[in-house]
Amino acid sequence: MGSVVCLLLACSWANAAEPPASPVEIDQVTEISLAATADLMGTLHSRSYVNITAGVDGRLEWLQEPGIMVRQGDVLAKMDLLPLQLKQSEQKAQIKRASINARYFNNELQRLQKLRKTNSTSQFQLDQTKSQYELAQADSEIATLKLKQIEDELRRATVKAPFDGVVTERVVRAGTDINRSEVLLKLLDTEHLEVRLYVPVKYLAYVRKGLELNLQAIGQAISTQVTSVIPSTDPRSQTFEVRIQIPEHLNEFWTAGQLVKVTVPVQDTQLSLTVSRDALIVRKEGTFVVKVDADNKAHRLLVKVGKGSFDRVTIVGDLQRGDNIAIRGAERLKEGQSVIVQ
Repeated sequence: MGSVVCLLLACSWANAAEPPASPVEIDQVTEISLAATADLMGTLHSRSYVNITAGVDGRLEWLQEPGIMVRQGDVLAKMDLLPLQLKQSEQKAQIKRASINARYFNNELQRLQKLRKTNSTSQFQLDQTKSQYELAQADSEIATLKLKQIEDELRRATVKAPFDGVVTERVVRAGTDINRSEVLLKLLDTEHLEVRLYVPVKYLAYVRKGLELNLQAIGQAISTQVTSVIPSTDPRSQTFEVRIQIPEHLNEFWTAGQLVKVTVPVQDTQLSLTVSRDALIVRKEGTFVVKVDADNKAHRLLVKVGKGSFDRVTIVGDLQRGDNIAIRGAERLKEGQSVIVQ
């Protein structure tokens, strides 16, 4: 009788010692292609940063202030127009004079042609008048072309923005006498940015146009394609240049001159087992994951963590593709404990 009671007590103690099933969330071990990477620092540049120059000689009358945002076609600088306006008026008078002269020789030519029919004038006089008429016509055309040149100078005397941007620097002051092509101010395009990155030449084989790269700066992370690869190596640094255009929606957060971290592949891709970063359990003994078997039992496995992406890492351990791994509720599970998959 006593032995039966002891057996019942032992069974009840065993049942009481087994922990209850714990709820967990799971994810599968996947096999994807990942390449070893290196983080390099690139610099943001504007795709258009230009010196705005004077279009004509003259006195600078007005100049836009630094820091002002302008739209394409907005006025950036104005030259004193009075000298050009006077030249324009003078040239219009020259055109009028040339037209009068041409009409006079045209009338004279017609008169001599009628007289020639009755032999009342010489052929020499007729030819001479015809030549003078043609020269008067050419003088009128030259005067008209000179007027167009003056009108072009008048248009260029008002300097306009070639694109949307911000004035970053004013080089001269209003009231200064300016020569043509002298720099007045600098204009920066803030809408179209690109990263310029210098990559060691030994990685040239792994970086190509159209390659998707990860970029990070001041809390913003994006993935975008390589715009161009310039396979010309700097002899001193042994690097080549890579350019990456930045989506316009990041212009509010990123600016020209800023440093950007770029993740670049440094070897060929290869298939690797990966798990979610949430599955990793870091202890002093090492890094573990909890595998959930077909009977919903938990098994803690030691793994070696390798390279990864934003949300997944490669691992080496006693795992296969398709194994279920706990990503929530795994920290306190014991070996062999039952779980409830949610």
